[in-house]
Amino acid sequence: MFRAISKFLLSALGWTIITQYDALPKKYVIIAIPHTSNWDFPIGLMVRSALGFDAKYVGKDSLFKNPVVGAILRWLGGYPVDRSKNNNFVDAVVDIFNSKEAFAITIAPEGTRKKVDQLKSGFYYIALGAKVPIIMVQFDWEHKKIVFSQPFYPSGDKDADFEFIHAYFRGVKGRNPENSFE
Repeated sequence: MFRAISKFLLSALGWTIITQYDALPKKYVIIAIPHTSNWDFPIGLMVRSALGFDAKYVGKDSLFKNPVVGAILRWLGGYPVDRSKNNNFVDAVVDIFNSKEAFAITIAPEGTRKKVDQLKSGFYYIALGAKVPIIMVQFDWEHKKIVFSQPFYPSGDKDADFEFIHAYFRGVKGRNPENSFE
Protein backbone atom coordinates (compact mmCIF):
# COMPACT_ATOMS: atom_id res chain seq x y z
CA MET A 1 0.00 0.00 0.00
CA PHE A 2 2.81 2.44 0.89
CA ARG A 3 4.46 1.53 -2.38
CA ALA A 4 1.40 2.51 -4.43
CA ILE A 5 0.90 5.71 -2.43
CA SER A 6 4.55 6.65 -2.86
CA LYS A 7 4.43 6.03 -6.61
CA PHE A 8 1.28 8.14 -6.88
CA LEU A 9 2.69 11.02 -4.81
CA LEU A 10 5.99 11.08 -6.69
CA SER A 11 4.14 11.11 -10.00
CA ALA A 12 1.75 13.84 -8.80
CA LEU A 13 4.75 15.92 -7.72
CA GLY A 14 6.32 15.46 -11.16
CA TRP A 15 9.19 13.15 -10.15
CA THR A 16 10.62 10.42 -12.38
CA ILE A 17 12.77 7.56 -11.07
CA ILE A 18 15.43 6.18 -13.41
CA THR A 19 17.27 3.00 -12.49
CA GLN A 20 20.35 2.06 -14.48
CA TYR A 21 20.97 -1.25 -12.72
CA ASP A 22 19.77 -4.65 -13.86
CA ALA A 23 19.27 -6.04 -10.37
CA LEU A 24 20.21 -4.82 -6.92
CA PRO A 25 22.84 -6.79 -5.06
CA LYS A 26 21.93 -8.03 -1.57
CA LYS A 27 24.31 -5.54 0.05
CA TYR A 28 25.22 -2.03 -1.07
CA VAL A 29 25.89 1.55 -0.01
CA ILE A 30 23.75 4.28 -1.57
CA ILE A 31 25.12 7.79 -1.80
CA ALA A 32 22.54 10.49 -2.53
CA ILE A 33 23.80 13.81 -3.88
CA PRO A 34 23.11 16.72 -3.80
CA HIS A 35 21.59 17.04 -0.34
CA THR A 36 20.57 20.71 -0.14
CA SER A 37 17.17 20.69 1.55
CA ASN A 38 15.10 19.04 4.26
CA TRP A 39 12.74 18.06 1.43
CA ASP A 40 15.31 15.51 0.23
CA PHE A 41 14.34 13.26 3.15
CA PRO A 42 10.61 12.75 2.39
CA ILE A 43 11.33 12.47 -1.33
CA GLY A 44 13.99 9.86 -0.56
CA LEU A 45 11.60 7.90 1.66
CA MET A 46 8.98 7.89 -1.09
CA VAL A 47 11.54 6.73 -3.67
CA ARG A 48 12.67 3.94 -1.33
CA SER A 49 9.05 2.86 -0.84
CA ALA A 50 8.15 3.17 -4.54
CA LEU A 51 11.06 0.91 -5.49
CA GLY A 52 10.27 -1.52 -2.67
CA PHE A 53 13.69 -1.72 -1.11
CA ASP A 54 14.65 -1.48 2.54
CA ALA A 55 17.70 0.75 2.63
CA LYS A 56 18.50 2.20 6.02
CA TYR A 57 19.92 5.71 6.37
CA VAL A 58 22.12 7.75 8.66
CA GLY A 59 21.32 11.13 10.17
CA LYS A 60 22.91 13.50 12.63
CA ASP A 61 22.29 12.34 16.19
CA SER A 62 20.63 15.60 17.25
CA LEU A 63 17.64 14.66 15.07
CA PHE A 64 17.14 11.54 17.21
CA LYS A 65 17.32 13.27 20.64
CA ASN A 66 13.58 13.88 20.97
CA PRO A 67 12.08 10.53 22.07
CA VAL A 68 9.06 10.74 19.76
CA VAL A 69 10.94 12.02 16.71
CA GLY A 70 13.81 9.60 17.40
CA ALA A 71 11.42 6.65 17.58
CA ILE A 72 9.83 7.65 14.27
CA LEU A 73 13.21 8.12 12.57
CA ARG A 74 14.39 4.72 13.80
CA TRP A 75 11.11 3.11 12.66
CA LEU A 76 11.81 4.64 9.24
CA GLY A 77 15.23 2.95 9.19
CA GLY A 78 17.41 5.67 10.68
CA TYR A 79 20.75 5.25 12.43
CA PRO A 80 21.99 8.27 14.43
CA VAL A 81 25.57 9.45 13.88
CA ASP A 82 27.49 11.63 16.33
CA ARG A 83 29.52 13.80 13.97
CA SER A 84 31.36 15.60 16.78
CA LYS A 85 33.69 12.73 17.58
CA ASN A 86 35.49 9.91 15.83
CA ASN A 87 33.66 6.88 17.15
CA ASN A 88 34.63 4.25 14.59
CA PHE A 89 31.40 4.71 12.65
CA VAL A 90 32.92 3.14 9.54
CA ASP A 91 33.97 0.00 11.43
CA ALA A 92 30.55 -0.26 13.10
CA VAL A 93 28.72 -0.12 9.76
CA VAL A 94 31.15 -2.60 8.17
CA ASP A 95 30.37 -4.96 11.08
CA ILE A 96 26.63 -4.56 10.38
CA PHE A 97 27.21 -5.44 6.71
CA ASN A 98 29.29 -8.47 7.69
CA SER A 99 26.65 -9.70 10.15
CA LYS A 100 23.73 -9.62 7.71
CA GLU A 101 22.85 -11.54 4.59
CA ALA A 102 21.24 -8.45 3.07
CA PHE A 103 21.77 -4.83 4.07
CA ALA A 104 21.76 -1.42 2.41
CA ILE A 105 22.42 2.00 3.85
CA THR A 106 21.93 5.46 2.37
CA ILE A 107 24.40 8.21 3.12
CA ALA A 108 24.49 11.86 2.04
CA PRO A 109 28.28 12.24 1.82
CA GLU A 110 28.18 16.02 1.82
CA GLY A 111 27.38 15.68 5.52
CA THR A 112 25.27 18.84 5.47
CA ARG A 113 22.72 20.71 3.38
CA LYS A 114 25.19 23.57 2.94
CA LYS A 115 27.64 24.00 0.06
CA VAL A 116 30.75 21.82 0.39
CA ASP A 117 33.82 21.50 -1.81
CA GLN A 118 34.56 17.86 -1.02
CA LEU A 119 32.65 14.79 0.05
CA LYS A 120 33.17 13.03 3.34
CA SER A 121 34.80 9.67 2.70
CA GLY A 122 33.11 7.40 5.26
CA PHE A 123 30.76 5.88 2.66
CA TYR A 124 33.79 4.94 0.55
CA TYR A 125 35.60 3.18 3.37
CA ILE A 126 32.39 1.41 4.42
CA ALA A 127 31.95 0.01 0.89
CA LEU A 128 35.63 -0.89 0.65
CA GLY A 129 35.71 -2.55 4.09
CA ALA A 130 32.46 -4.47 3.59
CA LYS A 131 33.39 -5.35 -0.01
CA VAL A 132 30.05 -4.02 -1.28
CA PRO A 133 29.23 -1.76 -4.23
CA ILE A 134 28.22 1.86 -4.14
CA ILE A 135 25.06 2.91 -5.93
CA MET A 136 25.13 6.61 -6.75
CA VAL A 137 21.80 8.45 -6.71
CA GLN A 138 21.31 11.87 -8.27
CA PHE A 139 18.67 14.04 -6.57
CA ASP A 140 18.09 16.22 -9.63
CA TRP A 141 15.57 18.85 -8.52
CA GLU A 142 16.05 20.90 -11.70
CA HIS A 143 14.62 18.09 -13.87
CA LYS A 144 12.67 16.31 -11.09
CA LYS A 145 14.58 13.06 -11.63
CA ILE A 146 16.03 10.56 -9.20
CA VAL A 147 18.70 8.64 -11.11
CA PHE A 148 20.28 5.42 -9.77
CA SER A 149 23.64 4.32 -11.20
CA GLN A 150 24.87 0.83 -11.87
CA PRO A 151 26.55 -0.68 -8.79
CA PHE A 152 30.15 0.55 -8.61
CA TYR A 153 32.79 -1.36 -6.63
CA PRO A 154 35.47 0.92 -5.20
CA SER A 155 38.96 -0.03 -6.39
CA GLY A 156 40.92 1.24 -3.40
CA ASP A 157 42.39 4.05 -5.51
CA LYS A 158 40.50 6.80 -3.71
CA ASP A 159 41.58 9.63 -6.02
CA ALA A 160 40.49 7.81 -9.19
CA ASP A 161 37.27 6.54 -7.60
CA PHE A 162 36.35 9.99 -6.28
CA GLU A 163 36.97 11.54 -9.70
CA PHE A 164 34.53 8.94 -11.13
CA ILE A 165 32.00 9.77 -8.40
CA HIS A 166 32.39 13.54 -8.87
CA ALA A 167 31.91 13.15 -12.63
CA TYR A 168 28.64 11.28 -12.07
CA PHE A 169 27.20 14.14 -10.01
CA ARG A 170 28.72 17.08 -11.92
CA GLY A 171 26.03 19.57 -12.92
CA VAL A 172 23.20 18.00 -10.89
CA LYS A 173 21.20 20.71 -9.10
CA GLY A 174 19.58 20.26 -5.71
CA ARG A 175 16.45 21.99 -4.44
CA ASN A 176 18.68 24.86 -3.31
CA PRO A 177 21.01 24.94 -6.33
CA GLU A 178 23.45 27.38 -4.74
CA ASN A 179 24.28 24.61 -2.23
CA SER A 180 24.68 21.84 -4.81
CA PHE A 181 27.91 19.87 -4.79
CA GLU A 182 30.55 21.13 -7.27
